[in-house]
Amino acid sequence: MSDQTDQYAVPRDTTEGTIYNVTGGDWDSALEDAIHDERIVINMGPQHPSTHGVLRLVLELEGETVTQARSVIGYLHTGIEKNTEYRTWTQGVTFVTRMDYLAPLSNEAAYCLAVEKLLGVTAPPRAQIIRVLLLEINRISSHLVALATGGMELGAMTAMTAGFREREECLHLLEYLTGLRMNHAFIRPGGVAQDLPEGFEQVVRDFIKVMHSRLPDYDKLLTGQPIWKNRLKGIGYLPVDACLALGVTGPILRSAGLPWDLRKTEPYLGYEDYEFDVPTSNAADSYARYLLRVEEMHQSLRIITQALKKLEPGPVMVADEKIAWPAKLSIGADGMGNSLDHVRKIMGQSMEALIHHFKLVTEGFKVPAGQVYVPVESPRGELGYHLVSDGGTRPMRVHVREPSFVNLQSMPAMSEGGLVADVIAAVASIDPVMGGVDR
Repeated sequence: MSDQTDQYAVPRDTTEGTIYNVTGGDWDSALEDAIHDERIVINMGPQHPSTHGVLRLVLELEGETVTQARSVIGYLHTGIEKNTEYRTWTQGVTFVTRMDYLAPLSNEAAYCLAVEKLLGVTAPPRAQIIRVLLLEINRISSHLVALATGGMELGAMTAMTAGFREREECLHLLEYLTGLRMNHAFIRPGGVAQDLPEGFEQVVRDFIKVMHSRLPDYDKLLTGQPIWKNRLKGIGYLPVDACLALGVTGPILRSAGLPWDLRKTEPYLGYEDYEFDVPTSNAADSYARYLLRVEEMHQSLRIITQALKKLEPGPVMVADEKIAWPAKLSIGADGMGNSLDHVRKIMGQSMEALIHHFKLVTEGFKVPAGQVYVPVESPRGELGYHLVSDGGTRPMRVHVREPSFVNLQSMPAMSEGGLVADVIAAVASIDPVMGGVDR
């Protein structure tokens, strides 16, 4: 064997014959500390049904026990933060909504609140209430996916089929209210794209009624189920001091006993005027996180009911015409283009309106120079937008404090020392969305 081959496959003689040790790629660094004969390093993912799509876990095992765990990310990188810096402030909404694609409206709301803070404007009351309504429907939808995929990964197939069935109710409703099931770009700087359709109150009430009738089924199906409890209780333990050290927020932090919810602690969009509870637990395990997510869906239904009562007629976009695009557009019969009345007005009656419309759409509005950080409580925790403006028509810098990315740091702390089967339960309880992690 030549010297050149030796560096790739080093042989050693044993009683059973010659064994070749083949290395390469990032396995070299992964195997450095796995010298012990009883240990093996395996890849779980990125092509794995139980690692949320494109998460790669490098696990060092001794038998069935995980002695070391590392997460490898970047397989879904989209460069969204950088892309928004090459678009106008309004166009940025269509990018950020695709980060955490299970909570697109949380991204839109946080981004728009940050832009509005730079502009020094506040969305009209009706627009704020509409935002709250949409955010809470979206929260229910996101928690249902966490529950459904978590159930599927642990073998509870009925939890998956039921979870996605209820999520369809959420997506149907969001499509009815905004025009799209996901990636809505409905929340815009200054308000929302358009008012809600006629008769929406009854449709939302029907949704609330359906959810109230179906949510108790999860308790019947899972909460007291011995296999479910055995797979989750005591698994993925992360106490409050560890959460704080790692910057973990959302249901994971609340499962450790700290009632930290930005809707209560640093209210935005008028959340201080809504009555709802922040469920907590001190069990700090995967089972507690499951229970909290179910309870948070009940609390979201409370908020949606109150938002319906609060809605009063009024504008859904700020009055400043230098910002308010496209609130004054009336949507055409196909639900997509501008209505003929609007086209007739800007094309035929007012040259100024046409020029203004053209410049606003192509160039966008200018935002005063400065920088802000605005956080909201997404279904996964603190989602914050740090925007920097140089006074131009597009952001100079957009950086996101993404909860899935930060929370994923807790995976080794939850998994090391446990069984390889419990890694699945721990990751499911974190509920990371890789679009938000990689962005």
